[in-house]
Amino acid sequence: MDDTQLFTQLLGITPPWRVTRVAVNMAAERIDVWVAETPGTKFRCAGCGEPTPVYDHTLEQSWRHLDTCQCQTYVHARLPRTACPVDGVKQVVAPWAEGRSDSTRLFEARIIDTARECDVTGVRRLLQTTWDATWGVLQRAVARGLARKLRRVPARLGIDEKAIRKGHHYETVVVDLDAGTVEAVLDDRTQASLEAYYRQFTPRELAGIEAIAMDMWAPYIQATHAWVPDAARKIVFDKYHAVRTVIDAVDQVRRQEHKALQAQDDTRLTGTKHLWLWNAENVPEWRRAEFEALKHAELKTSRAWAIKEALRGFWHYSYPKRAAQYFTAWYFWATHSRLAPMIKAAKTLKRHLPNLLTYFKHWITNATSEGINSKIQTVKLMACGYRNREHYKTVILFHCGGLDLYPRGS
Repeated sequence: MDDTQLFTQLLGITPPWRVTRVAVNMAAERIDVWVAETPGTKFRCAGCGEPTPVYDHTLEQSWRHLDTCQCQTYVHARLPRTACPVDGVKQVVAPWAEGRSDSTRLFEARIIDTARECDVTGVRRLLQTTWDATWGVLQRAVARGLARKLRRVPARLGIDEKAIRKGHHYETVVVDLDAGTVEAVLDDRTQASLEAYYRQFTPRELAGIEAIAMDMWAPYIQATHAWVPDAARKIVFDKYHAVRTVIDAVDQVRRQEHKALQAQDDTRLTGTKHLWLWNAENVPEWRRAEFEALKHAELKTSRAWAIKEALRGFWHYSYPKRAAQYFTAWYFWATHSRLAPMIKAAKTLKRHLPNLLTYFKHWITNATSEGINSKIQTVKLMACGYRNREHYKTVILFHCGGLDLYPRGS
């Protein structure tokens, strides 16, 4: 078997294409393979599909292929163009590569496989690719996946924000809570951002949404009310964010009291920040005795912590009316605590109570969105952050979009 026959089989070249020449340069660890069509071949017109003779050829193009042993392998060809009497001159697409790609399908698949395991810098180091070529493959993979994705509105959505970098630069991430996949990545966290997602669907499609989990961010609420029919019954304010409002209030009480106690040389609250933020069962064993003494002391922080812990009982109910009764009692306690941060937090939850109670109808949270956010954060840390917003969107959809990324025939 000579070189041309070997690489015909290795590259999967089939008629009317044939390998015409192979050049091996062991010093440069490089193999070049030239491919051409059999003379007299007719190709189907890219427009009408009728068999059409070759009109001329493009300039020679090159595609990176899978390595042969330790040698980088490149495929070269001058692609034919057909001259159809109906559709005019059309270029024939190479069967071994996607249009506008400088890699063969098999090598694109290898880049995609590697990118799922490490960041772009790692892909470049392992496969000896360029920065632009690697990002080009990832962007084509995501575009390909989005084009193949069935157009639909998920029945249960999660909407959350994700910081792209420091300085209040955010993206809005829309998640299918049932599939656990990212549906869209939108610039910023404004009302217009979320409306851009809703706008692509018809009113009938939007009416099919059953529930939407989100935090109590006004632009998200306004966009959903503007576009989703019967939104008031479908919005569910995320349990985590509601509890976070009260936890932040507890921490504010602790900081204020710690400052006042320090002025009196009382250091009881030094180093106790996380004791008050943890749930009671999560306090480490070695600090439980210390925490028991603190929470039974005459401290404003211990009262704030007790109010925070009591709110956890709200989520244990099965029926909205019983939960509402529990909240009323909790609200009275919080607003009569004489602790300004706790009063403010309780009033915030009171304003949003109708969409806290929808939890007991739909039983959804943004836990799936938070899990995806953790995955995004891992990818972000691997790459040491992203300054390019489009690259950030691409990598989120690449890793979390549940997309069919691979070229056909790879």
